[in-house]
Amino acid sequence: MNQLNSVIVEGNVTKQPMLREPVPGFKVAEFTIGVNRFYRDKNGESKEEVSFIPIQTVNKMAEYASEKCEKGRGVRVVGRLKQDRWKNSEDKWESRMMIVAEHLEYKQKPAGESKMDGGTSVKEEEQHNAALEAMKLAEAAAANSEMENETVDF
Repeated sequence: MNQLNSVIVEGNVTKQPMLREPVPGFKVAEFTIGVNRFYRDKNGESKEEVSFIPIQTVNKMAEYASEKCEKGRGVRVVGRLKQDRWKNSEDKWESRMMIVAEHLEYKQKPAGESKMDGGTSVKEEEQHNAALEAMKLAEAAAANSEMENETVDF
């Protein structure tokens, strides 16, 4: 049984995504978002903490992200954590954590830019995102009801 691995973060794209095709027919886009946290220290002074989080998307979502994710654009990412591990040239283990996006939402562009790239209005995109989320929830509910009676041994 899979354990819970779900992440939601909001931030701003720090650079245009890189789209690549490591295997014919399989596309990957990677980009980074900056997430700000504001707080007061023990002396009451305002502080800011910034985390830069790598995001990875695949296939159609990768293509879409490479077109829509512009530097500075706000995004909400829903996905899962993934750790890549490898041995370096000195035979020591290295790793990096990233979020594999399963859903992306784009925040409105600044005033004066009512249409998004490609001619899709923000409202149309929000409706599209809501419809996709509803479909995912319906599929998950159907899968759960089907799986209640099944036992799978590994």
